[in-house]
Amino acid sequence: MSNTSSARTIKIGTRGSKLALFQAHMVRDALCKSHNELGIEICVIETSGEWKPSQGETRLSEAEGGKGQFAKEIEESLFSGAVDIGVHSMKDMESFLPEGLVLNHILKREDPRDAFLSNNYRTIEELPEGAVVGTSSLRRQAFILARRPDLKIVPFRGNVPTRIEKLRSGQVDATILAVAGLKRLGLMHEAASEIPVQEMLPSAGQGAVGIEIKEADTELAQILAPLHCRETGLRVQAERAALQALHGGCHTPVGAYAVLKGDQMHLKVIVAEADGSQMYEDETTKTVETEEQARALGQIIGERLKERIPPHILEH
Repeated sequence: MSNTSSARTIKIGTRGSKLALFQAHMVRDALCKSHNELGIEICVIETSGEWKPSQGETRLSEAEGGKGQFAKEIEESLFSGAVDIGVHSMKDMESFLPEGLVLNHILKREDPRDAFLSNNYRTIEELPEGAVVGTSSLRRQAFILARRPDLKIVPFRGNVPTRIEKLRSGQVDATILAVAGLKRLGLMHEAASEIPVQEMLPSAGQGAVGIEIKEADTELAQILAPLHCRETGLRVQAERAALQALHGGCHTPVGAYAVLKGDQMHLKVIVAEADGSQMYEDETTKTVETEEQARALGQIIGERLKERIPPHILEH
């Protein structure tokens, strides 16, 4: 353990949901383990991405700013110096960060799969014709409709416990949530089944927690170095580089998933029509030992797909 940074107090900025707070405490606990005399404070910041019942079930993708609204106020607090660190679910981050901020420290990835939740059914296949599935994710909507075009998909907002409560009250027949979030909150018993990656490719970075800081804060970067998981970092770099090459926004259903075995990385990316009627996919395996190689792999896949995808699917 190190006490070289004991004079500094680190302020961690986070959303106020149970899952966001759990993840902020993950970072705090890891910092305490690596730097035993470091002062740490968790600062809850309300973000404009938070769902309120008065908003109805408008999709986040239809709101101004899209999923970037989960990070906007935290990033503003980083720039102002109100906090030193922003803790984020990587799947909620826009593919391009504001200039001056970096996400170079990522904790070890949790299970990246999606989970199927329902009061009466165990899988998507078991749902009866016309059943209602609630999801705020266009990726999940597209992948569900590609398999079951007869199902009705409706917007479904709220944090994890809220969506589970709405499901249990019968507002929808089923919903899809990230396995990682359920595990972190001790709610895996709510899941009827886990959906294999082959059937529903995860969102880029799903299951990973990232730490955002100012690029110029080299001292803090050194403090955070022990928290970074190299394998997770390389995988997420490749996935996010594919998004960047596609220039896909929150209206673009995209799945991206990288697996690293030794120095061989396999990356698969799928871009879909929102109604699931068309799926465009590409995948390859290359040697990846550095972040530059991981980003290059993602860029290759993204650019190859972009040549095949109708322009209306991607936002520019």
